[in-house]
Amino acid sequence: MTRTSVTGLVGAVGLWLMMVSPGLSADTVKVGVMDQQAVIEQSKAGKRALEELKSYSTTRQKIINADDQELKELEQTIQDGKLTESAKQEKQNQFQAKLESYQRRLGDFNREIQQKQREMVAEYSKKVQAAAQAVAEKNGYVAIIDKGSEIAMKIVLYHQPALDVTDQMVKEFDRQNK
Repeated sequence: MTRTSVTGLVGAVGLWLMMVSPGLSADTVKVGVMDQQAVIEQSKAGKRALEELKSYSTTRQKIINADDQELKELEQTIQDGKLTESAKQEKQNQFQAKLESYQRRLGDFNREIQQKQREMVAEYSKKVQAAAQAVAEKNGYVAIIDKGSEIAMKIVLYHQPALDVTDQMVKEFDRQNK
């Protein structure tokens, strides 16, 4: 979720709470907070997804490492000085072609991994939203707000620990995504 959409969401929730709250007494408005990243990292389904992404990245990294080693060996052959000038020129041409191929592959792999990450975030955001709705309906919350993170953007600056429903979210997430 982008910073703009998160800010808009928080603003919309705040506006909605202000509009709804005059008709409700102070003790009937229940808001929970959760750590969406923790839900993904602590749930069984989230751990599986993160492990799949890691495995995908590791496989790609092994290919890149093999290409890198091949380039180093070719470079070493060129620098040994045991080649004739024509053989050296041929090896340098091979090296240049392999280097260009390596750089294209590296860029392609990075784009693939980023695409997989985006797809995972989109999929799991929907799943977390469904779990949040179930927890909210079950416990009478009018809203459950993601706390955000220090890295991306801190959304909730302070909350009482009793409002944190992250553990409930992990359990519900696991229940819905076996």
